[in-house]
Amino acid sequence: MIGAVIGNNVGSKNNSELGAILGGVVGGVAGGVIGNQMDKQAREIKEALPGAEVERVGEGIKLTLGENAVRFATNKATLTTTAKANLDKLVPVFKDYGDTNIVIYGYTDSTGRVEYNQTLSEKRANSVKSYLASKGLKNSRFETKGLGVKDPIATNDTAEGRSKNRRVEFAIVANEQMIKEAKQEARQ
Repeated sequence: MIGAVIGNNVGSKNNSELGAILGGVVGGVAGGVIGNQMDKQAREIKEALPGAEVERVGEGIKLTLGENAVRFATNKATLTTTAKANLDKLVPVFKDYGDTNIVIYGYTDSTGRVEYNQTLSEKRANSVKSYLASKGLKNSRFETKGLGVKDPIATNDTAEGRSKNRRVEFAIVANEQMIKEAKQEARQ
């Protein structure tokens, strides 16, 4: 029930897909153990990349890398030098918390056909995944999803707004190992 409430609250902020992922709840003492780990990771992400939007949701972390952290040119899925430098800042944190899984969501602005934007958003998410994997993070920790023009965070009526909508978001959640260890710790 709590997971549904959390998922709905995130979903009401224009991202039902991300909300559903973060809304899962282990609950009780084990959930508290996971929550403490996620609090630490969220703080480290904020320190590593101060411009990123980091939000603790349920037992997970919502991380938005917008135009200043990971920017994509119109019709492109190629990471810029700045984007790579910013992702490099996250790599040590992601390595330190190897007991988390990461869902990467790619987005586009509303310029162009819906089908094209869907494919482009998938390419953007995969571009980020490939880059992070090239830095030594396990491929198995990642899932990618392209959401195309869904869930804009700014107006698509201006160039500035469209630039903000060409973004990547992450849902960082406990993997099975973290959940198992949290449950064991809760029993002690």
